[in-house]
Amino acid sequence: MIHEGYSYELEMKVRDYECDIQGIVNNSCYQNYLEHARHEFLIANNVSFAELHNRGIDAVVARIEMAFKTPLRPGDLFIVKLKVLKEGPKYVFHQAIFRKSDMKLSLKAKVDTAVLINGKLAASLPEFDSLLVHNVN
Repeated sequence: MIHEGYSYELEMKVRDYECDIQGIVNNSCYQNYLEHARHEFLIANNVSFAELHNRGIDAVVARIEMAFKTPLRPGDLFIVKLKVLKEGPKYVFHQAIFRKSDMKLSLKAKVDTAVLINGKLAASLPEFDSLLVHNVN
């Protein structure tokens, strides 16, 4: 169930090899979860990274802020939620990861992306503008 102003969610499962000696997901794996959800979001909205790249258009991550709240453990099911907002030339993905068993917040993230067209910063991209959340709770 999508809530809190998020426009997309993806369920995933922690794999054993993603955990460190403490028995929790290694912090670097969370970036993979976030990126996978962004790519699946684009695919679900008929936006192809490969097709954009072939046209000389690349969306690149400029900055990531992550706040770790509750660790995930091997076998945990979790849900990555996201919404996209526009701030100047940046498309900002607000993402959160919730442990499915109790919907406890595991991580909150803000991912700033920039769109480059033939290597130059673009002010906007129609394919991404259509993904924006306009009425956020």
